[in-house]
Amino acid sequence: MSLEMFDLFLNYMNSGGLVMWSLLLCALFLWYSLGYRFHTLNRGSRKSIRNLIRKFKSGKRKESKGIMDSAIMDAMNEYYVGAKPRTNRSYMDDVFYSYSVEINRYSRLIKTLVMIAPLIGLLGTVIGMIETFDSLASMSLFSQSGGIAGGISQALFTTQLGLVVAVPGVIMGRLLDRRASTMELELEQIKDILCSEGV
Repeated sequence: MSLEMFDLFLNYMNSGGLVMWSLLLCALFLWYSLGYRFHTLNRGSRKSIRNLIRKFKSGKRKESKGIMDSAIMDAMNEYYVGAKPRTNRSYMDDVFYSYSVEINRYSRLIKTLVMIAPLIGLLGTVIGMIETFDSLASMSLFSQSGGIAGGISQALFTTQLGLVVAVPGVIMGRLLDRRASTMELELEQIKDILCSEGV
């Protein structure tokens, strides 16, 4: 059964030519990037930032369950030193820089792959149409490569796979970008609270 599925997969990929393998590579990179971002953008608790800071300060919460918990713990460890906390905002910017980088990691790659996938599919469409017109010009309607039918199927398969790669990537990418923007605002909120209240 698995061998039959593998043969079907190979036939499908070969029906679109080399462009299909390029699209498959794009899909693999895209879904790896989306999965990484989805895992990284785990907020942890749904409680408000002020409430989380209060719980960490009082010692009721000691372990991190997500990126916001980790950010608060790092801020508390870095700034609450001795009797007076170091509430200089530049210190906090340095600590939260790594979180900002992590939140936005692979964001540009996802946008690039989502833009490239339909264009690669369009390239396959053009190649398929060229093959179709070549078959018409030479009247090789029943050639070994498939002739007109082979060219049209190649055009349609590559367009199909290009859209299949791009459309879910656009939707998931937008949702993750929105989550990342919210988390960046929450990081700024942590800085504001710690600087204004002195923990």
